[in-house]
Amino acid sequence: MKKCGSISILGRPNVGKSTLLNTLIGEKIAIVTPKPQTTRNTITGILTQGDTQFIFVDTPGLHKAQNRLGDRMNSYVYETAKGVDLAFLVCEADKMPGRPEKILMQTLAENDIPAILVLNKVDAVVKEKMLPVMAAYAELFPFKALVPVSAQTGDGIDVLLAEAEKLLPEGEHIFPEDELTDQPERVLAAELVREKLMRMLKDEIPYSLTCECERFATREDGVLEINILIVCDKPSHKSIVIGRNGSVLKEAGTKARADMEKLFGTTVFLQLWVKVKEDWLNNPNFINEMDIFFDGPK
Repeated sequence: MKKCGSISILGRPNVGKSTLLNTLIGEKIAIVTPKPQTTRNTITGILTQGDTQFIFVDTPGLHKAQNRLGDRMNSYVYETAKGVDLAFLVCEADKMPGRPEKILMQTLAENDIPAILVLNKVDAVVKEKMLPVMAAYAELFPFKALVPVSAQTGDGIDVLLAEAEKLLPEGEHIFPEDELTDQPERVLAAELVREKLMRMLKDEIPYSLTCECERFATREDGVLEINILIVCDKPSHKSIVIGRNGSVLKEAGTKARADMEKLFGTTVFLQLWVKVKEDWLNNPNFINEMDIFFDGPK
């Protein structure tokens, strides 16, 4: 009996959703930084275990939007919460439910979506602090299971998958068994560059950056040539992104290229450019043109 179903990974920013997705899949397909609101695009991760295919959909963290891009990200979170077979609501194991979690639970309830509560970061929490958190969530929503995990170490992941498998519908697999994501490789490359810059730059700058892959092609010598355009929304940010004598851009490129070569399994020739598009975060036409965030409502 084959099973196949979609599972949205929901929660507020920085609770470890993308780390959880990477751990579930066993490969890095979503960028991860210590900064909240890192995820912008819809990342689909595919895990096939025997007769069961799990299709995970990582979503941006539900947050108070401050621009057009934030509005769209939140809109997609709501839409994703409605159109799946199962949801993982991810929270920190020692944090009581707040407004974002209550909004998500209400959305799941209104659309009759079964859900598993994933209490993440248990490796950093005293067990006694988890019990009142679990009780508080259980009072607010009829979760099918409450599973403590550490997305960082992998603890509890097998239990989470076992609980999820029970709830998935019967059906033929949608993707080939060896496929890990439906994300185009050029999108993954652009996101790897954005990840490195988010880790390196000052707090206010990473959120005003976006990256687009303008070239992704294999040369005759077998080298994969990748050109990434980095867009910032203020002229003053461009020099910071480039760095003194190009130091920031060079370091980001070196680190991103290493990840790309591991991900794509070949030698990569990477080139980076920076340009300014003022206030692009509030420009819906530009956001649509970039077409890298997600395929949800625009």
